Amino acid sequence: MVVSTSQFRNGLKIELEGEPFVIVEFQHIKPGKGGAFVRTKLKSLKSGNVLQKTFTAGDRVDTPNLEEREMQYLYRSDDGYCFMDTSSFEQLFLTEAQVGEARSFLQENVTATVLFHNDAAVGVTLPIFVQIPIVQTEPGVRGDTASGGTKPAKLATGAVVQVPFFLDVGDVIKVDTRTGEYVERVK
Repeated sequence: MVVSTSQFRNGLKIELEGEPFVIVEFQHIKPGKGGAFVRTKLKSLKSGNVLQKTFTAGDRVDTPNLEEREMQYLYRSDDGYCFMDTSSFEQLFLTEAQVGEARSFLQENVTATVLFHNDAAVGVTLPIFVQIPIVQTEPGVRGDTASGGTKPAKLATGAVVQVPFFLDVGDVIKVDTRTGEYVERVK
């Protein structure tokens, strides 16, 4: 499918030189002299690199051949991260680069969405919220309150997030995978 620059919007996926990109920002510009153009900020779905590109108004670009599959994360080995397709039970190993930022909050048996471009995995999207136990943090001190500030806490996945002082080792917390921020303690 081909799209025109007039159809650009944030989140639209396009293909340039055989690589899939997502539009992060765009701006239609009509100068006093000359033709209109569209300035964009694009993020590569394969590498995560961000680039800026300018298109002439009316340019047409292809949309990539993308497919999303629900897959369950099983384990990590020397070969990479093992995922299983929840419909066909086929197992697939992804590299650290293919998993990307999702590896910070990846837990065994979590169902994630794996993005494929021309049948090759290019990215992993986790659920918006995940529940992870704290494995290391400084102990809370008497008098610390919920609104008193934050301290670093290491999670079972290896990620470090800022949490309120009252949380301790063994507490399970809810984390927003998009921002990497603490949301709440899970009862």
